[in-house]
Amino acid sequence: MRFGLFIPQGWRQDLTGIDASEHWAVMNGLAQHADDGDAWESIWVYDHFHAVPEPNGEATHEAWSLISAYAASTRRVRLGQMCTCMSYRNPAYLAKVAATADVISGGRVEMGIGAGWYEHEWRAYGYGFPTAGERIAALDEGVQIFQQLWTTGTATLDGRHYQVDGAQLSPLPLQAGGPPLWIAGGGEKKTLRIAAERAAYTNFDGTPEGFTHKSEVLRGHCEALGRDFGEIVRSANYNVVIGENQAEVDDRLAWINDHLRRTLSPAKVDEAMQQWRSGPLVGTPEQIVETLTELQGLGMTYAITYWAEAAYDRSGIELFESQVVPALRG
Repeated sequence: MRFGLFIPQGWRQDLTGIDASEHWAVMNGLAQHADDGDAWESIWVYDHFHAVPEPNGEATHEAWSLISAYAASTRRVRLGQMCTCMSYRNPAYLAKVAATADVISGGRVEMGIGAGWYEHEWRAYGYGFPTAGERIAALDEGVQIFQQLWTTGTATLDGRHYQVDGAQLSPLPLQAGGPPLWIAGGGEKKTLRIAAERAAYTNFDGTPEGFTHKSEVLRGHCEALGRDFGEIVRSANYNVVIGENQAEVDDRLAWINDHLRRTLSPAKVDEAMQQWRSGPLVGTPEQIVETLTELQGLGMTYAITYWAEAAYDRSGIELFESQVVPALRG
């Protein structure tokens, strides 16, 4: 199994209480930790403008600025976004941004891309909020533009959502064909069909039941398109709460609860804590290894992990690195 690590950027209330002048040192310090070891294949950021689970003005650093910064500050880990919203940037421009970051990094950029969902920030930034069908259609057109530019250095598309006429990109990304495409989302009729046609990686529901179902839908689209289902790496995102014993797990959950209450309404905290407590990767190292082993048997071979306390305390990450990763790497 392969592992990725989300770097805190504020979006999930995960830089609360840290002065903005210290944010980069904290974020880059964790990136350096991941880069210096061998547990993590990749580091990840979210592409959002407003905090969740409610837009309360907490820090939210911009994804592609961070990707370019990590491209320069790290040497080994791959660099991903979970996931870039297609409609937040013109796709020809975004292809150029990603290509430049790929050159800076020496060919380590992953291209996480999706249709977008956070209505509050869409409207606040003046993008409106098209229907899900329109957002997914824009995703498909944008990916076509990426692939043209990254492969040939030019793109022309007279689409419904995007029009480019001889757009040029030079230099090409260092990775042949461009950064690998991660099509994120579990929409069964359209998103997973786009993934079956164009993705190197997918990212969807990480529970055993949900992962199995989405995988079968993806398999069906692959069969209909003549694509080898086995070519697509299937990944999922996980909130991790780990402790040597149940008491330590409970202590970490209590910390998350107290931390979120600093900035969120009580109702949002209660909702968030339900999700934290019920997550698949909450428990001791042995319990988490058992769960990941089951998921690996279902075909989930790339786990992208998120830690609420990462900016404040690395002990859980270090426990995962020492006791979980080695058990799954074999």
